[in-house]
Amino acid sequence: MSSVAEPTWFLITETLVIAYVAVVNTTYLVLMLLAYFDLRDESRRLAPEHRAALKHSPLLPPISVLAPSFNEAATIRESVQAMLKLEYPNYEVVVINDGSRDDTLAILIEAFRLYKSARAIGQTIQTQPIKAVYESRDPIRLVVIDKQNGGKADALNAGLRVARSPLVAITDSDSLLDNEALLVAAKPFLEDSATLAVGGIIRVANGCDIDAGRVARVGVPRSFLATSQIIEYLRAFLGGRIAFSLLKSLLVISGAFGLFQREALVTAGGFDTRTVGEDMELIVRLHHLWSRKRTPYRIVFVPDSLCWTQVPERLKVLRAQRNRWQRGAVESITKHAGMLFNPRYGTIGLFGLPYFALLEIIGPGVELLGYLLTVIGLIFGIVGIGTALLFFTASIAYGLTLSVGAVLLAEMTERHYLGLGNLFRLLIVAVLEHFWLHQLMILWRTSGLIDGLRGKAGWGLMERKHFQQRKPRGAQAADAQR
Repeated sequence: MSSVAEPTWFLITETLVIAYVAVVNTTYLVLMLLAYFDLRDESRRLAPEHRAALKHSPLLPPISVLAPSFNEAATIRESVQAMLKLEYPNYEVVVINDGSRDDTLAILIEAFRLYKSARAIGQTIQTQPIKAVYESRDPIRLVVIDKQNGGKADALNAGLRVARSPLVAITDSDSLLDNEALLVAAKPFLEDSATLAVGGIIRVANGCDIDAGRVARVGVPRSFLATSQIIEYLRAFLGGRIAFSLLKSLLVISGAFGLFQREALVTAGGFDTRTVGEDMELIVRLHHLWSRKRTPYRIVFVPDSLCWTQVPERLKVLRAQRNRWQRGAVESITKHAGMLFNPRYGTIGLFGLPYFALLEIIGPGVELLGYLLTVIGLIFGIVGIGTALLFFTASIAYGLTLSVGAVLLAEMTERHYLGLGNLFRLLIVAVLEHFWLHQLMILWRTSGLIDGLRGKAGWGLMERKHFQQRKPRGAQAADAQR
């Protein structure tokens, strides 16, 4: 092999990238350890007897569950049925049909015997025109808003205009809330009136058996792509958000499920309709506004408040989703850039936002650069095998440790993956994803970073499927014999 002079700049850049990736993954490991000790603390959980008492308590504040819907005909009936069966003493479900072009509204009208209502519509927040408000002829707590299309944020703002409760839960129409999700999420509001928002954990519904809108059995999907996202969600929620909540630096409450003070959202101006990352932007804005007012507040994550959601099973759809998420993060950080490294905003300004800007937003681009430098360096003999192994250790081996740790943390939760077969499959996927899908993810997120900096708008590709229904025991036995 020809001897090529080693460019100093190349090796320095490679070394800095390796150090950066190692610092990123070490930070993730520290956050995961914090989450582990928190999950071990039984005192933070609601005891079964306390849950039973709360289910009938008149002291629990009323909640309006807001579910924006756009072309959700495939799942809307079972999703709403599930929301109407939540174990909470005083709540209403508000479905917002955001100008669907399919049969979403027709299915709702027929399935729940809806009629046009004269319910009052608030004027505090401006939205696209609301065509009609429907309620059911049956004794159920369901309200349906039909409005012109304006996007998810605009639909949520319309829900805020119609909702009557002091607390509002935000969820997706293709998501399934656990029976006690509201009950557990309401606990921080009872403990401290300064609580503005509570986030719950999002778990993957693909592969689970669904019975009457409930997850009857936690399972692992056949799709490698969907299974890999189980690992990713576990890393993000169990390994990240628990720790950020403990450090008072929680920046994201998933749009799939969160519980909020309605008045706080109205005071903040509702959801921003100019961003594709309305969920993160809202949380950053709440931190921004309440920190400036010097008013005590809390934004927390509760890992026992559970929501199940569908994840993409096609690479094209997953790519569009991750691009959108990255663009939303870029928009949220740049809009509130004045908080970065600003001690006025406490741990959010000094840790939460810098972490997100330097690790989550820039991180994929830096790691992608590391792969390019390492491969080019090996081809031209600029980088030695030892340096290349050091990079792959910092990137792949370290990341693999975090993925396996996230799977093991899931076994400490209430709804874990039953059976050694499921656990073994998750661990195998946790290993395999780091040798091709992880690299695709950093490529997509880097593209999202570039698109975000360029101001690209648009929601991107989405698709909905019917949930996997639980089979009768006879059918399960027949399948087992095949």
